[in-house]
Amino acid sequence: MVQVRISDGVLEGDVINNEYGGQIYSFKGIPYAQPPLGDLRFKAPQPVKPWNGVRDAKKLGNECYQFNIFAQKVNQGSEDCLYINVFSPNLKPTKPLPVMVWIHGGGFTGGTGSDELYGPNYLVRHDVILVTFHYRLEILGFLCLDTEDVPGNAGMKDQVAALRWVQKNISNFGGDPNNVTIFGESAGGGSVSLHLLSPMSKGLFKRAIPQSGLAIAHWATGFMVKERSLLLAKELGCNAKDEKEIYEFFKAQPVEALVKKHVTVTYAETNKEIITVPFSIVVEKQFGNNERFMVAEPIEVLRNYGIHEGVDVMEGYNEDEGVLFLSAGTDVHKMITQANKYAEFLVPKTMSIHCSLIDQIEIGKLIKQYYFKDEDVSLDNLYELQKYLGTEAFKYPTILFQKICAKNRKNKVYLYAFTCKSELNVFRHILGVEDFVLPDKTLVSHADELPYMFSIKSLTEINPKIEMNARVMKMIDQVTKLWTNFAKYGNPTPDESLGVIWKPYSLEGQDFLDIGENLVAGTSPDKDELEFWERLYKKYVPKYSQ
Repeated sequence: MVQVRISDGVLEGDVINNEYGGQIYSFKGIPYAQPPLGDLRFKAPQPVKPWNGVRDAKKLGNECYQFNIFAQKVNQGSEDCLYINVFSPNLKPTKPLPVMVWIHGGGFTGGTGSDELYGPNYLVRHDVILVTFHYRLEILGFLCLDTEDVPGNAGMKDQVAALRWVQKNISNFGGDPNNVTIFGESAGGGSVSLHLLSPMSKGLFKRAIPQSGLAIAHWATGFMVKERSLLLAKELGCNAKDEKEIYEFFKAQPVEALVKKHVTVTYAETNKEIITVPFSIVVEKQFGNNERFMVAEPIEVLRNYGIHEGVDVMEGYNEDEGVLFLSAGTDVHKMITQANKYAEFLVPKTMSIHCSLIDQIEIGKLIKQYYFKDEDVSLDNLYELQKYLGTEAFKYPTILFQKICAKNRKNKVYLYAFTCKSELNVFRHILGVEDFVLPDKTLVSHADELPYMFSIKSLTEINPKIEMNARVMKMIDQVTKLWTNFAKYGNPTPDESLGVIWKPYSLEGQDFLDIGENLVAGTSPDKDELEFWERLYKKYVPKYSQ
């Protein structure tokens, strides 16, 4: 056991032997904000009340209440869930250590900062501190009534509160508050990129790594969130028109009722067989002196102002991102039927909300011709379907974000494509992808980079064939060195020890790194496919083109 004093009181944590070298000083379940209960439900997080005596920090705090879109059921979390975890290799280093703050994914509807899933062992052996935390999800984190009581984005303000906690307290764990890197995957990656644009987050970190998720993707920013909120109130039995009454109604509802009930606000959304994010980020209205997390559409902020000046960025995507959309939350056979029956089915939301139905049909035909030529969508060309799904939701937004940042020339940016293949690629099983979906292909699914970064405790239960042999450990070592080098130096390859030099991305060179079993530097990844999407957006929705 070991004790640390922070601004709110004394913590008692654990000292754990790291099987990969050294020790880990572990402090879990630390409150970074008051429990958002009662009148604090839906509100921005409030400061923690200091405690007397010694607080036990050896167990995780509650996960946030959530709906599992893959299991299609409510997971029993808690509204009392604003807890942070710190894993440090050295509490009193000769020089303060770089800090890496992980923001978990889960579509803003699920997920956790638990070390059961995001174990620190691989990363902290490189002399960095790992911080993880929970933040409010679903309606509890992203309800919006466009009022002073419920302006929206409470979950993102939780994240800001966690980052402010790090600035205030991380030096007590041996960390350097002036050398903080935020990183996250999927909705966590989207969150990281949103912090690059939000005025609330400015100055809270030095570097950022959005993985497989960008703020300008169609799923990352809320669509008709207020309308969805009002419809949900009606579905739960509230017929009030006044937002104040609706707010009081929502406050009085049991949490199970709020999270269990899901509503859709458009015909296409109701009938389209594809995973959607019901509650997420909104552009907030100004009420008095309240802090706004997002003041304009992310694409507008990115174009007009750029990301926070001086923050280095490393971002990328996985080879087969589209596997996510063929998971347990989706009826693949129904999706295939709809893709063949309705030309506009393949049109992403960033286009459909800006285009007439006639244009949507034309766009849908162009997309279908590019990916499927003259054939119908079927199980035989399911790889092309996942390729389409992954590119429009993840790859194209990543490249567009990268190009706009590079064009502004105010930040150093790096681009990667993740292609590691081994028994560690388990996320098709975690996501519940059925056996008939691409059974003969070894895929690099959405989220498949995570087992190469974090020690996942249940990994061998998911895939008993996993052996931590030299080949697997080589890939883990390469990935964690790239990530921690970037956190330390702002350069993932500060020397040639990894056998490659990863150049920053520029519009002229378009350099990237292929992160597979071997590290290979290249230029212009997925060039033809991404140029197709660039042409499409330039013609129909120019603000989403370079």
